[in-house]
Amino acid sequence: MREDIMGLTTLHDLIDFDVRKLNGAERQLENILPDWISKASSLSLKNVLQQYLDFAKDNLLKIKVFIAEEKIESLSCTNAIMQAFILETREKMSNCNNTEIRDACLLSSIQGINHYKINMYGTVAAFAKNLGNEKSAVIFHQAKLNEEQIDKILSKQAEQAINMGAANPILLSNKNG
Repeated sequence: MREDIMGLTTLHDLIDFDVRKLNGAERQLENILPDWISKASSLSLKNVLQQYLDFAKDNLLKIKVFIAEEKIESLSCTNAIMQAFILETREKMSNCNNTEIRDACLLSSIQGINHYKINMYGTVAAFAKNLGNEKSAVIFHQAKLNEEQIDKILSKQAEQAINMGAANPILLSNKNG
């Protein structure tokens, strides 16, 4: 890791570094999403998470092409930020005894991950554009747009179903108490 940081002397180096981090993040997400899909109780949430997994796999293919074209040899295996998101999600979900609360927890955690990825893809796209690498800028911008699309779907799920379902047990317990 230290070698990567010391080698960041150009914007091009920074793009390569960030893409390695995105590669690690997408791989980690690809590995954990099937487990999270199985833990979701809402069918619509499962479907959105499956769509998110499909986007992650597509992003990985695009990153692989970029890595090959850029001749990036050293790949980061673990993205510390993604790892922190995953650990936080596991901790929160392990404390959820109610399926509706677990769905709300999962959805909010995925949105945190999603916002991080929107930021990363947008940043890499901007860097690539600044360097005149339009092809990469378009690829990473499209990945950002896909992440924003998922974010809108997740927000709609939260507002129209998941959060209301999670609020009901609290409202019932408050009425009884």
